[in-house]
Amino acid sequence: MQDETALYGAKMMQPGMTAADSEENNLRPQHLEDYIGQEKVKQNLKIYLEAAKRRGEPMDHILLYGPPGLGKTTLAGIIANEMGVQIRITSGPAIEKPGDLAALLTNLQEGDVLFIDEIHRLSRQVEEVLYPALEDYALDIMIGKGPSAQSIRINLPRFTLVGATTRAGQITGPLRDRFGVLLKLELYSPDELSKIIQRSAGILDQPITPEGAYELAKRSRGTPRVANRFLKRIRDFATVLGDGIIDRDVALMGLKRMDVDALGLDELDRSMLRAIIEMYNGGPVGLETLAAALGEESVTLEDLCEPYLMQMGFLTRTPRGRCATRLAYEHLGLKAPEAAAPEDNGQQSLSEINGLALSVSLRSTALPKGEVASRSDDGEGEDAYNIKTCFFL
Repeated sequence: MQDETALYGAKMMQPGMTAADSEENNLRPQHLEDYIGQEKVKQNLKIYLEAAKRRGEPMDHILLYGPPGLGKTTLAGIIANEMGVQIRITSGPAIEKPGDLAALLTNLQEGDVLFIDEIHRLSRQVEEVLYPALEDYALDIMIGKGPSAQSIRINLPRFTLVGATTRAGQITGPLRDRFGVLLKLELYSPDELSKIIQRSAGILDQPITPEGAYELAKRSRGTPRVANRFLKRIRDFATVLGDGIIDRDVALMGLKRMDVDALGLDELDRSMLRAIIEMYNGGPVGLETLAAALGEESVTLEDLCEPYLMQMGFLTRTPRGRCATRLAYEHLGLKAPEAAAPEDNGQQSLSEINGLALSVSLRSTALPKGEVASRSDDGEGEDAYNIKTCFFL
C-alpha cells in the first residue's frame, strides 16, 4: 500500500504532466473546432490564426474579456495549440516585481504564448516593463544605482501575449491599446450549454439524456464552468441514488437537493432578494447594510450575486441602494406592493411645467394686453405672472 501511494504521488508531481493524464480526462477543448459556442469570436479568431500561420509570424497580442467561467483560459490554450507553440500561464497578482516578468519573458521561445490571467491587476511598475516588450520585443533593465547606473536592453524572441480579464474597464489605456485583437466573450445559451454538458459527459463516460442535459443547462447561469460543476455533482446523485444515468428526473432531484431553483438561483441569491423585500420593503437598501444583514461580505454579494440577479431583472441599482423588482416578488411567490404615488420632493416634472406654461399662454391670449401681469382682486393675475416668471427662470 505504501509503494502504491508513493508511486501515485510521484505520478501526480511528475514535471510536464498535463491535466489530461489524470484520472478524469481534461474537459477543456484543445482545438478550435471542438470549442462550442462564441461563434463570432471563433470565426474571427480562425481568420487571425490562419493569416498569421500563412505569413509565418507569431499571432498578434490578444485581450480576452468577459464574465468569469466563459472559457478565456481555454481559448488561450487553443491559440497555442493552433499555432503549434508552447504556452506559459501566470496571473497578474503573481507578477509582483518587474524582475518576475523579466524572468518569464527571457525564458520564452520564438512564437510562444504567454497567458496572463486577471491582467488588470498588474502593478504599474510591471506594466512599464511590459510596454517595450509588447511593442519592440525588448527589455530595458537598470543596473546599478546612483551616478553609475546604466540601462541595458535585452532583446526578446517574438511572442504572443494573451491577456484575460473580467474587468476590462480597469485596464489602463496604454496597456489596452497595445493589444492588436480584442475579443469579448458573451454568456452562452441553454442549447450551447446542453451541447457542452453532453460533450463533457462523454469524456467522463457518464450516460446522460438530452432532457437531463438541458435541465442542467437552463440552471447554469450561461456559464460552462457552472454547467460542468453541476454535471459532476449530479453524476454523484445518479451513481448513489439512481441507476447511473442522468435523466430529467435525476437532474431535477439533484438540483433540488443543491438548492438550485428553475432559473439557477441558489440559496444565497434568494436570501438576498428576501432580505430586500421582507426586511427593507423592497428597497432601496445599501450594499453594506444588506451584507451585514445576511452575514456575508459585500464583495461576495457584488461579484457573485448581483450580476446574475440584474441580468434576470430581479434587482436594480439606484443611487440610494438596491431595489427588488416586481419579477423578484413573482419568482419568490410574494405579493408585489401596489404602485405608490410619486414622492413630493419639491421639484416639478417637465410635463407639469409644460402644462403650467400652456395654461399661462392660453390665459394670456384670452385676456387683454397687460392684464396677465396686473394684480386682480382675486390675485389670479399675480399667480399667472409668478408662474410665467418661474418658468422662464
